[in-house]
Amino acid sequence: MKIHADEFRVHEGAAVELGTRPTRVPQVYKSKDQYRAILSDHIQRLSAQQSLLYADNRYAVLFIFQAMDAAGKDGMIKHVMSGVNPQGCQVFSFKHPSAHELQHDFLWRTTRDLPERGHIGIFNRSYYEEVLILRVHPEILGGEGLTTDADAGESLWHGRYRSINDLEHHLHRNGTRIVKFFLHLSKEEQRKRFLARIDEPDKNWKFSMADVEEREFWLQHMSAYEQCLGATSTDAAPWYIVPADDKENARLVVSQIVLDTLEGLKLHYPETTDARHRELAGIRSKLAGEDVRSGPPDKGNH
Repeated sequence: MKIHADEFRVHEGAAVELGTRPTRVPQVYKSKDQYRAILSDHIQRLSAQQSLLYADNRYAVLFIFQAMDAAGKDGMIKHVMSGVNPQGCQVFSFKHPSAHELQHDFLWRTTRDLPERGHIGIFNRSYYEEVLILRVHPEILGGEGLTTDADAGESLWHGRYRSINDLEHHLHRNGTRIVKFFLHLSKEEQRKRFLARIDEPDKNWKFSMADVEEREFWLQHMSAYEQCLGATSTDAAPWYIVPADDKENARLVVSQIVLDTLEGLKLHYPETTDARHRELAGIRSKLAGEDVRSGPPDKGNH
């Protein structure tokens, strides 16, 4: 089954209703062996594209992952990006902002970690937390020196959507390509994964009571995501809603979109000029004529 990225894309200006979006779709693989074969092929092609991205040095690429707890962001990044060279790729996980970070505007701390040209950046959570978790828990805004109420709230969120869109358009104009993934997990699948974290000792560390308490706000979180995805998916920085109840299927969908993004840049190695060819020929001639048998002078005879 061919993966069509457009099926998962949120088109600019489109309203988003997550209740109508599936959290599970027909598998794009027929067996575990085929899944591993497809993922391996994607990883090898991604590795080749990363080398081209570095050599071409015209673009930076930023992949953003957002999701509810247990949706598989960490595993997604680990499996899909396993073939890239760490020297050309950095992953940043954004937790609660520090006191110092709270003294700046809400985009400051993530902007510091944007990828440079020729590199891939991955944000595991991002500045989008500022219009997601804070929209569900607006009392957190007090730590940013801001207050909100029912009347001022909508104005604040729409202002932040505009700031995000302005930033992403600015980055696009200056060579950074941004692709954003929302891993769409069902509440029932989250429940099963939480139980697995309790029942499997090596997963206990991943679980806390706060995770369960946050499930009480599930509908509010879904509403926040709907508003955010609809307001900030643009041609310059699109959102993809990836069904995440099947981890393996989700990894293949994401890896295909990642590949489509890089291959769409039409990357190539820099062309060698005639002057450079002559320079290389001279260097080659010099290296070929070296007498490697002669060592350094014997200082003992001086």
